[in-house]
Amino acid sequence: MIETDSGADLARMPKADNLSSVGIDLGLTHFAVLSDGRVIDSPRFLRRAEKKLKKAQREVSRKQKGSKNREKARLKVARAHAQVADARREFHHQLSTQLIRESQAVAVEDLAVKALARTRLGKSVHDAGWAQFLAMLEYKAQRYARVFVKVGRFEPTSQMCSVCGVKDGPKPLHVRTWTCTHCARSTTATTTPKNVKQAAGLAVTACRAQVRPELVPRSGTAPGEEGQNLPASTGRAGQKRVVRLTT
Repeated sequence: MIETDSGADLARMPKADNLSSVGIDLGLTHFAVLSDGRVIDSPRFLRRAEKKLKKAQREVSRKQKGSKNREKARLKVARAHAQVADARREFHHQLSTQLIRESQAVAVEDLAVKALARTRLGKSVHDAGWAQFLAMLEYKAQRYARVFVKVGRFEPTSQMCSVCGVKDGPKPLHVRTWTCTHCARSTTATTTPKNVKQAAGLAVTACRAQVRPELVPRSGTAPGEEGQNLPASTGRAGQKRVVRLTT
């Protein structure tokens, strides 16, 4: 176990006071799309190394079981997989450190990685390594005194217009651009990180005042349940807002 000095760690990072916040939308076509417009391409380490891995695995299957040559071929396969994992981990480290260095707060979606890994896109999901990347962001944010926020996976960030905030309904995966039915503005899938940032309450106005998403009471509450053990906060107009419960 390696001991680190928290004071020295903070000294290596710029002060967070004058830094902006960022929302991140993780994907497969692009590894990440940021709310400031930057697009991070997916390296696809496993896909690029597939030919080499297949050749090494084929050599293992052709060797006699229990022989020294089979053991050598097996170690060759293990080294090839280790190289892919090391390259992916290095990419995650560099990108997560850059985002933490440049931002005072980071917002991401809470993805159901295990469920997505069981679909036909499972190999690409494993290749992206979202869970490892989010874990790095979380511990680095804590280490360097940054804010890390996870937006609920059921928040319709990909269905909302980033201009007026109206929910325009679910879209198939192949639909990347659509026109909002309320404000008639053209919206693309790359605006999702802006909605992630807004949903996390990290967006700011021109006067640097923080903008929080409006909280609404949960629908279908039982009689006597409404207002029970619910923390309430007062908005600008003095009205109380009730935090929505999840069941």
